[in-house]
Amino acid sequence: MGSADRRDLFAKIIEEARSKYRFVIHGYVLMPEHFHLLMTEPEVGDPSVVMKVVKERFSRQVHANKKCATGEKSGRVWEKRFYDFNVWTTRKRVEKLRYMHRNPVKRGLVDRPEQWAWSSFRAYLFGEPGPVRVRFQEWPLKVNARPVQHFGGLEYPLIRTEHE
Repeated sequence: MGSADRRDLFAKIIEEARSKYRFVIHGYVLMPEHFHLLMTEPEVGDPSVVMKVVKERFSRQVHANKKCATGEKSGRVWEKRFYDFNVWTTRKRVEKLRYMHRNPVKRGLVDRPEQWAWSSFRAYLFGEPGPVRVRFQEWPLKVNARPVQHFGGLEYPLIRTEHE
């Protein structure tokens, strides 16, 4: 993602995946060689599926564009793995957002976080819409009561969420 065009393409692919796999993005930063994404669990698939799809779509388009421009296929775009972990508290979420948004400044790419176009920072600071929707969910949730289940002699109602 070294070029602005590649970061723009990657942002477009993340936004398409967000809508298709139904997850909410709380923050993101697209760096020249990696990205940070703070998201909810997808309602379709799981985080591994989302990362696989996003990386594959981006790689295919980069390879197709490179092949068109040079007549030859470019090399590998991504490492095979990604690092993930659960964020359970507001404090940890804020910590992660600060780290992510400060990353372009720390790397010397810009002087201030709001100068980096490929980040959710401006959405938080100015409420600006960006190429990736932040804290946005366009699909309705419907909660349906389920039959009571017995667990250890106690009764627990199960609740399931569904999409209309």
